[in-house]
Amino acid sequence: MSLRKQTPSDFLKQIIGRPVVVKLNSGVDYRGVLACLDGYMNIAIEQTEEYVNGQLKNKYGDAFLRGNNGLLCVERWSPLA
Repeated sequence: MSLRKQTPSDFLKQIIGRPVVVKLNSGVDYRGVLACLDGYMNIAIEQTEEYVNGQLKNKYGDAFLRGNNGLLCVERWSPLA
């Protein structure tokens, strides 16, 4: 088994097309399918849902999140999947 050092950009490229949660510095969460990202860590998400304090506030078809506003991006998974 080879352990290769992975950058955040490498990780995000591996999960394109998968469900993700992106948390912004403001505390707002966006959940959807990771569509793409660029060198500035700007993120495009499809089938986007906006959550404020854990409550669903809005649904968007597509959303573009500016990289400098992002706190974290994680792959969303279901224990039943």
